[in-house]
Amino acid sequence: MKINIPPHHLILAAIILIAAVLRVYKLDTIPPGLWPDEALNGTQALGEPLKLYYPENNGREGLIMALDAFSFKILGVSMFAFRLVPAIIGIFTVLGVYLLAVEIFRKKNIGLMAAFFTATSFWHINFSRINFRAIMLPLILCYSFYFLFLGWRNKKIWPFIASGVVFGIGFYTYTSFRLAPLILFAWLFIAWLASRKAKAQKGFAISGAAMLLATFFTALPIGLYFLLGHMSEFMTRMGGISVFAQPDPTFSFIESLLRHLAMFNFYGDPNMRHNYSGDPQLFFPVGILFLIGFWQTLKNITNNILQRGWEKLLPGATLLIWFFVMILPGALTYEGLPHALRVIGVIPVCYIFAAYGGDLAYTYLKLRWNKGLLTFLAVIFLAVSGIFPVYRYFFQWAPNPETRNAFSGNLVAMGEFLKNTPENYQKYVVVYGGDLPVQTVKLIARQNPANQAIKYIYPADIPSIKNNGPTLVLFMANPQNDLDTLKINNPDGILSSDSESGAWVYYINQNNDK
Repeated sequence: MKINIPPHHLILAAIILIAAVLRVYKLDTIPPGLWPDEALNGTQALGEPLKLYYPENNGREGLIMALDAFSFKILGVSMFAFRLVPAIIGIFTVLGVYLLAVEIFRKKNIGLMAAFFTATSFWHINFSRINFRAIMLPLILCYSFYFLFLGWRNKKIWPFIASGVVFGIGFYTYTSFRLAPLILFAWLFIAWLASRKAKAQKGFAISGAAMLLATFFTALPIGLYFLLGHMSEFMTRMGGISVFAQPDPTFSFIESLLRHLAMFNFYGDPNMRHNYSGDPQLFFPVGILFLIGFWQTLKNITNNILQRGWEKLLPGATLLIWFFVMILPGALTYEGLPHALRVIGVIPVCYIFAAYGGDLAYTYLKLRWNKGLLTFLAVIFLAVSGIFPVYRYFFQWAPNPETRNAFSGNLVAMGEFLKNTPENYQKYVVVYGGDLPVQTVKLIARQNPANQAIKYIYPADIPSIKNNGPTLVLFMANPQNDLDTLKINNPDGILSSDSESGAWVYYINQNNDK
C-alpha cells in the first residue's frame, strides 16, 4: 500500500528535526557554564518542587521548576536533564510558529519559512538551551493564538476552550506574560466587530466567554496565591530597573523603546549570555524580510481600518499588537539595553513577519525573473540564512572565553571539583556573595548523589565545623581572616587552591583517608 505524504509535511518534519538537533547537540556542555539564576531553578526543583510561585530572586513562577523536577525524576540529576526542558519547549515552539503562521495566512510556505527561521535563529537556539522561564512565553503565545484563529475559522467552540487553557497556563510561566491579556482583549474586540458585521455575534459571544472562563479557571490557583496574602510578591520583579525609577521616566522610556526597536536590525543585546554581543537579533537578510513584512502589515491594517474590513484586519492587527505589547517588558526597563530575554515574546512574530516578507519578495520577483534562477537563489538564501546563525552560535559564541565568564564558568568549576572529590570526605562550602552564586555550585555538585550531604555555611558558621575523618572545606573566595578562624580548631590542615575555579580548599585529617 502506497502512502502519499504531502511534500510540505516532509519539509516540516525536516525543519523540526533540524530544530531538535540544534537544541539538543552537546546540551550538557553548551552553553559553557551555568548562570546562578537558572541554577536556582534546578536546586529548587530538587528541594521544593511543585510550588506555584517562588519568591526568591525577585519572584519566579513555578511551572519550569515542576518540569525540571519531572526531568530529574526520569533522567536523574544532570546538566542534560536540566537543559532538556527548555530544549523540548523550544522544539515545540518551532512547530507552534508553523501552525500559527499557516492559520493566519492560509499559506503553508509562509508557515514553513517562519518555522525554519525560528529553528535556525541564534536568538531562539540560545534561549532554548538555557533553563530560563522566559523560553515558555513564545510557546504559550503561539498555541493560544493558534487555537483562537482555528476556532474563529471553523466556528467551533473546542479550540476556544483549548486556547483558554493554554493562555491560563501562561500565568505560570514568566512575568512578561502578565501583559499578554492586552493582545487577547484586542483580538476579542476586533473579532467582535467582525462577528457583528457578519451578524454572528451570538455564537462568537458564547465561544469568547468559553475561552475567558477556561483562562480564568486555569489561572485561578496562582491568582488566589497572590490575592490571599502575597500581593507584594506580585509587584517586586522590576524594582529599581524600571523606567519609572529613573530621574526622567518619559525620556528613559523613549530611549529604551527606540533601542529595543533597533535591536532587530542594527544593534542587539550586548550581554554575551543572551547574544553574540551587539549582533542584531535577526541575521541581516532575515531582518530585511522582517522589515518588508512589517511594513506591508502596516499598510494592510490601514486599508482594512479605512474599509472597516474587520475580519481581514484581525490577523495583521494581532501580529502588530503582539509585537508592541511584547516589546514593553524591555521598553519599561532601563538596564542592559536592549534586552533580548525580556522581549523574548516577540520571537514568533518577528519570524512570521520575516516569512511574510519572504513570500511577498518571492511573489514580486517570480513575475520578473526566470523561475529556475529564482528558485536557485531562494534555496541559497535560505541556506545562508540558516547556516550563519548556527555557525555563529556553535563555532564562535560557544568557545568564546567571554561566554564562559558570562555563564559563571568558575562556579561550575567549583561544582565539578566537589562532584569529583572522594565520597568519604565530609565537605563544607563557605559561601561568599549571598545565596544566589552558590546555586551553581550546588546543582553541579549535586550530580553526584553522595553530595547531598555537603554543608553550605557562611563565614560566621566556621567555628561549628566538626570532623571525624577526612574533611575538606571549600572557600568560594580568598578566605583571608576566615582561614585563621578555621585553624583554631583544625590547625594541622593543608591549604591549596584550585586553579580552574579560583576556590581555596582546606584539607583536614587527610591521613585518615582510607
